[in-house]
Amino acid sequence: MKITRKNPISGERVTREIEVTQDQLDAWDSGVLIQRAMPNLSEDDREFILTGILPHQWDELFGYNGE
Repeated sequence: MKITRKNPISGERVTREIEVTQDQLDAWDSGVLIQRAMPNLSEDDREFILTGILPHQWDELFGYNGE
């Protein structure tokens, strides 16, 4: 499913293809923790749904160097 979020860093609308169902999105929207509603998703995909922030931006923000 294509998920579009406004990226809070760049201000742009970003769309990603994420393997999520409408039922999972509805469960999350009704209050189920995203980890329980969408256990099949990576942390990066869940974070994008929650915040609109892309993985490389988290790395840049928090200085991740791959170690």
